Amino acid sequence: MRIDVVSLFPEFVEQMAGHGVVGRAVERGLLSVHGWNPRDHAEGSYRRVDDRPFGGGPGMVMMVDPLRACLAAVRAADPVPAHVVYLSPQGRRLDQARVRALAGRERLVLLCGRYEGIDERLVAAEVDEEISIGDYVLSGGELPAAVLVDAVARLQEGALNDAESAAQDSFESGPDGQRLLDCPHYTRPVEHALGKVPEVLLSGNHAAIARWRRQQALGRTWLRRPDLVDPEALSRTDRALLEEFLDQAAGAGDSGGKTPL
Repeated sequence: MRIDVVSLFPEFVEQMAGHGVVGRAVERGLLSVHGWNPRDHAEGSYRRVDDRPFGGGPGMVMMVDPLRACLAAVRAADPVPAHVVYLSPQGRRLDQARVRALAGRERLVLLCGRYEGIDERLVAAEVDEEISIGDYVLSGGELPAAVLVDAVARLQEGALNDAESAAQDSFESGPDGQRLLDCPHYTRPVEHALGKVPEVLLSGNHAAIARWRRQQALGRTWLRRPDLVDPEALSRTDRALLEEFLDQAAGAGDSGGKTPL
């Protein structure tokens, strides 16, 4: 997979691509990340890329021509057709399903805005999709671009040392279509001043461990992200697990104030 990032600070995303899972994917030839600066395609001695907005108001707007010339150079750098994503607060909110769909593409171009954003004519003519990483405003699209690069990189086959790791992540759909948060995890030592590892995880009983993890995932999702759980779609087994979890949480005074099933 190839990802091109158009940004006034291309070194930011390129540097990020040298570390962690993304860096490993690059080293293994599964992914390449390339930065492009629209200022390199601007005219005049000042290489200007922005101007005042028509109609008045604060801030500056990124101009059409430098960005359009930069995108033309990006497209010409590789014959594979590019899917252009504009990182914008007005875009569709990014979720794991969209990440998985984007991770299956051969090539992405991530367009990072600055200031008050990008001239809408460029967006209408060149952008295939707008994506937001949340309902808040950042100074530019570089951080959202880094988030998206990381999210798609870890889904490239061979990027993770354990292929099961991605399948067990929060928000990944299981065979039943439920998108649950991950269960709690523990490591050494077994006993600590902050508490002890749950006995079931030390039992060696794989069926019991799987049941506990499923129940914890169901319960955590119900308490923390109830919008992800459709009670009517739960299997009889999952419903029983969740009811047991909620009974235990209520007994411990940790029901989170959520309405029982």
